[in-house]
Amino acid sequence: MPIFGFLNINKPAGMTSHDVVAKVRRGLKIRKVGHAGTLDPLATGVLVVCLGGATRLSDYIMHGTKRYTARMHLGITTDTYDAEGAVMETRDPASIRREDVEQALYTFNGAFQQIPPMYSAIKQGGRKLYDLARAGQTVEREPRAVTITTLDILNWQPPHFTLDVECSAGTYIRSLAHDLGEALGVGAHLAGLTRTASGNFTLENAVELETLLTSQDRETYLISPKVALAGWPSIQLDEVSIAHIQHGREIEFPVTYLPSPANPENILFAYTSDGTLLAILEQRANHLHPRKVFLPGD
Repeated sequence: MPIFGFLNINKPAGMTSHDVVAKVRRGLKIRKVGHAGTLDPLATGVLVVCLGGATRLSDYIMHGTKRYTARMHLGITTDTYDAEGAVMETRDPASIRREDVEQALYTFNGAFQQIPPMYSAIKQGGRKLYDLARAGQTVEREPRAVTITTLDILNWQPPHFTLDVECSAGTYIRSLAHDLGEALGVGAHLAGLTRTASGNFTLENAVELETLLTSQDRETYLISPKVALAGWPSIQLDEVSIAHIQHGREIEFPVTYLPSPANPENILFAYTSDGTLLAILEQRANHLHPRKVFLPGD
């Protein structure tokens, strides 16, 4: 049976997320491999890798809350907002106290509009921002709604300090470092980053890439869609409903779920009695309409 599930990999520093995907594809000899939520080469930690038909679920996995340990460096700004970029300006951070940082952090707690960095994969006018930046162009970026629910100082060793950050998907920690530095008046950049959680995937349960590739029992690291998507509304279907969904037909569903901010499209994940993911269903009035169906062999 084709592999259908996820891997929770502790991404090594110095590798791109695509590098990890390529290694998994070659090492496990699986054609369809993707990832859910890019980590910069500088970063380490939780990288969710999708295998087989699970690549069609990456958008839903990326939807989850993220948590990071972020090391900030006061007094130096860079063009990429992290330690890999060229230094743009140096200022003296000696006057900044821990209390000053704690006060400034209040500005970034909760929901706010964040401007993404120029060095990012966001497209504008059909081109990725980092391509424009490498060509020497700087363009206005549309701010994006993000939410930070945890923002605490874990370690204070000026000009460095480390933050525990829990945030919504799409939050740029590099932008947080840059904007925090500007709020303090001395500048800052991201010196190090570890993703400690992505949705239901945590660093404590992540496997080292080389451990995975050299293991004789790799399937022990495979995480099923039902476990990975545990936070989403779900339904178990009977045999009659399964047959309808497999043929692309709607089924009746008298219960009405109201859309929520976490699930604005009002979808449910449908499973068979043995926990196999069958489909993603969209509620329309008192019916469930199949949006994506996962057939045997996917």
